[in-house]
Formats: sequence, C-alpha cells, structure tokens
Amino acid sequence: MTTKTIRRELKFTQSPAVVWRALATREALADWMYPNDFEPRVGHRFTFRVPPDARAKFDGLTVHCEVLRCAPPSELEFTWVVGEGWLDTRVRYRLEADGEGTRVLFEHSGFKEDQAFHGAEFGWKLMHGKLAKTLEKASNNPALKA
Repeated sequence: MTTKTIRRELKFTQSPAVVWRALATREALADWMYPNDFEPRVGHRFTFRVPPDARAKFDGLTVHCEVLRCAPPSELEFTWVVGEGWLDTRVRYRLEADGEGTRVLFEHSGFKEDQAFHGAEFGWKLMHGKLAKTLEKASNNPALKA
C-alpha cells in the first residue's frame, strides 16, 4: 500500500528562535493549534484535544503524540495517532535561517487513507495560517518572547 505525505515550505519574517518557540511551547501551540500537554523532550507522550464543532457535526477527537526528535531550534518530529491506529502518522518541522527570517520545511507523512490525507491537508492549511498570525503578534505574545 502506498502512503502519502503532505509537504509545505513556510516562510516567516521572525527568527528561528521565535518560530521554534511557536512550535515547541505548550502555550503557543494551544494558541495556533489545539489545547495540549506538550513538552519539548524526546520520548514525551502528549495529546492535542481537537474541540467539537456542532456546525460541522464533528464530535472532536484526541490526537496521541510522542516526541521523536527535538533539536532546538532546528528540528521537531512527533507521531500523530488518532483512534486505535486508524491514523498513525508523523509530523516533522525543520527550521532554517533565511536572512533575518525563517524557512520552515513541514512534512506530515504516513497517510494510507485518502480521506484522512485530504482532511489533514485542509487542516494544516488552516493551522499554518493561524501560526502565521501567532507569529505576527509575537512581540505581544509572552509565550514567544525570549
């Protein structure tokens, strides 16, 4: 069976250190993604709690994750598992300095089902848009300050 991967290149005007904090702190992740109990250390198991949406007839769900790689401020990788292995994938962020800003290479890999792949593509587009907004207000966000 062939698996699919979502790949995106994101560019931000903020430094790698600021972008890293947006990706690797519990408070910042909750701001642009979902409530969580994340800790930036290899082996840490954590969850994202996706809230219900009655308008979309969506009951919400819990995403189970484990940090596989954490190399501040350049690389973060974690599992992304939903249900009893219904969705068992990996998310990876790689940060590179780009002038005074940051280039982020994003991958979400291991999709076996088209529906999950397309749903995740849509979801990441929304979440990465929220990430950009979180970073735009970085100077006013205590979770992103050095």
